[in-house]
Amino acid sequence: MNTLRAALSIFRTQGFGGLLRRVGERLSGTTGRAPSPVRREDVLAVDWSVPHPAVTHPRTAKSGPLTVAWIMSRPGEASGGHQNIYRFIHYMEQAGHHVRIYLYNVERGISIAQVKNMVRRSSSYPDLAADVAFYPEGGVPSDTDAIVATGWETAYAAFRDPSLARRFYFVQDFEPYFYPVGTDSVLAENTYRFGFTGLTAGGWLAQKLSSEYGMETSAYEFGADPSNYSIVNDGPRREVFFYARPGTERRGFELGIMALELFSAAHPEYLINLAGWDVSRYKIPFAYRNLKTMPVGQLNEVYNRCAAGLVLSMTNMSLLPLELLAAGVIPAVNDGENNTMVSDNPFIEYTPASPKALADRLAAIVERTDLPDYARKAAASVADADWAKSGEQFLRSFERAMRS
Repeated sequence: MNTLRAALSIFRTQGFGGLLRRVGERLSGTTGRAPSPVRREDVLAVDWSVPHPAVTHPRTAKSGPLTVAWIMSRPGEASGGHQNIYRFIHYMEQAGHHVRIYLYNVERGISIAQVKNMVRRSSSYPDLAADVAFYPEGGVPSDTDAIVATGWETAYAAFRDPSLARRFYFVQDFEPYFYPVGTDSVLAENTYRFGFTGLTAGGWLAQKLSSEYGMETSAYEFGADPSNYSIVNDGPRREVFFYARPGTERRGFELGIMALELFSAAHPEYLINLAGWDVSRYKIPFAYRNLKTMPVGQLNEVYNRCAAGLVLSMTNMSLLPLELLAAGVIPAVNDGENNTMVSDNPFIEYTPASPKALADRLAAIVERTDLPDYARKAAASVADADWAKSGEQFLRSFERAMRS
């Protein structure tokens, strides 16, 4: 029983990755390193210095609808990355293409039925016609026209696959930054040298992967779903929003807490909302509301109570800044090409990644005398930033590569 309580505590505070790391430490007798998400036999079998035949001589794409295999890790209920993958699969299906989803996992004890039930229950995932199965040991069926890798670990399976289907890489972030410099960071980085065609989330990734790794890339822009996010509060707002993800290092949780501590001292009248994780076990030096993880359908009501939002990302920009803008929230975001090359929206307050600078910027936002009118203008600035436009960009890039 004590072991179960300890495991639940680790899961709540450090997430599934933290729990895996502790289990790996206990089993291996090592400390501080989580089990790798890629299968050892896949890494051993991949020699990326020799191009895959599907890269040098891919099968000629037939006219009409295509059959596309997407390889991904197990989706999670609160996984924005998987929700985005499903979004673009949905656009692919709407264009008439046939999609098959293959799960790549080093985990044990999950079933396809569990994954399907989770996706079906969640309001954050679109309905798909695609079948879901575990990635087959012998590779994808022979009628497959294209294989799309998603997370870096799936790129190894895609490289090993004997099919001559054209290879794509749906890249949402620079994943070597997810790890300390070492084996996993190098294994992740190597996948950008596999010769796959990159379909990237925003311009920063497209430029980085093209200039540093020679990858052929095309970018799609970020969007905000108007059916989920819109401005419904034209009056005063006395709250602030922080995307709090202590289990995800790249989201700068501790930096954000320091900035909010300074902001709260200057503006104690503002209620601070922390959403994205259950932070009840963390020591936080100011009054706050713990919203934990929330369904997409409940976020707009919270956003519309907030004057400002703090969204930090040390890798590719989060999807949240445009969603916040659509609801009239002015986001403060850490400055850097990883963010500014994704969106140059003038209502995003790019700010040096200093606690004091971020706190001061939040204060400047809430102290604006014209804030209600400014919030309406901010929402109008993303009125055309619909995900459907992003889907069109994605499909043009995909089909151009397939038909070339």
